[in-house]
Amino acid sequence: MAPAGTKRGILERLDAGEVVIGDGGFVFALEKRGYVKAGPWTPEAAAENPEAVRQLHREFLRAGSNVMQTFTFYASDDKLENRGHTQRFTLLTHLISACDLAREVANEGDALVAGGVSQTPSYLSCKSEDEVKAIFKKQIDVFVKKDVDFLIAEYFEHVEEAEWAVQVLKTTGKPVAASLCIGPEGDLNGVSPGDCAVRLVKAGAQIVGINCHFDPETCVKTVKMMKMGVEKAGLKAHYMCQPLAYHTPDCNRQGFIDLPEFPFGLEPRILTRWDMQKYARDAYNVGIRFIGGCCGFEPYHIRALAEELATERGFLPPGSEKHGLWGSGLEMHTKPWVRARARRDYWETLKPASGRPFCPSMAAPDGWGITKGHADLMQQREATSQEQLKALFDKATKH
Repeated sequence: MAPAGTKRGILERLDAGEVVIGDGGFVFALEKRGYVKAGPWTPEAAAENPEAVRQLHREFLRAGSNVMQTFTFYASDDKLENRGHTQRFTLLTHLISACDLAREVANEGDALVAGGVSQTPSYLSCKSEDEVKAIFKKQIDVFVKKDVDFLIAEYFEHVEEAEWAVQVLKTTGKPVAASLCIGPEGDLNGVSPGDCAVRLVKAGAQIVGINCHFDPETCVKTVKMMKMGVEKAGLKAHYMCQPLAYHTPDCNRQGFIDLPEFPFGLEPRILTRWDMQKYARDAYNVGIRFIGGCCGFEPYHIRALAEELATERGFLPPGSEKHGLWGSGLEMHTKPWVRARARRDYWETLKPASGRPFCPSMAAPDGWGITKGHADLMQQREATSQEQLKALFDKATKH
């Protein structure tokens, strides 16, 4: 395979109209495997258990991913040390290890390495623009030293903080992508998706879009709104979409973290591989060319994206060697009624049952309606106290 530096970059590929397949949701995937702690959702595994991170990168690469994102989600000092969370390794160690693992696996295929930054507790706690930007600067200094191929500012609920991140990332001279975790209602301050996209492009992002918090249908709809806003403003950009692998038709502005099932009861909402093929096609049809996934996405979901767009890409991923398209592998099954399912029309029209006769199909989101500046969102280094928890428990019973 071509060594780093000789592969075509992210903008070269997108400028040529190619489909770029992203990877999946590392924090959720590694939490299920026992390497990430739910709650802080921080990426210690890059330093503590590098073999687990390396293996997941390899599975996404085999499934068809063109981008290996560094496992640096929430990799900032203020998050790593938030609410009593303690570390065995320094931030620098986390960042270096994550970059090395992503590069090692990317070099095993035609994949690029993306260094990622995300929203910070400091912003929620109303720290200054300079203080927040200093956090991003500390991260990108490592990304530049490790010569990642491009940068992603992802998972931002407020476009203002995303703008600050893009402005810092842009100083590196590397291509910059920016994705918000918002839906059609806009960011948590009510800025519309179209206006958010315009602000990100003006800040310097060449790729804009949505990741996390909502299902593919909602995210594609939101990116379409962003695209309309950018075009109306007379600007140009490429578009990306990396949604949840969970159905979220009942979510409000805050997305899936308001669902009562978050984070430990979401499994009944998981999209099938066939749902993912529909997502890939819908995204492609509205002009999105950077298509990947976030929380809940496993390698087989990414493989489904690559298989749906195999004609456009010109090839199937290595993982398809063990997967018959549209269930064709079932032709070899011993049971005749299962062999009868070896056809596209069966899987494309299937309405899966949940097997839970006493459960509702929809939930009532919490909807506390708080955001930056609210007392409950002020972060702290000390562990959450029992008194603080009791106040939250009492408040939860009133909603």
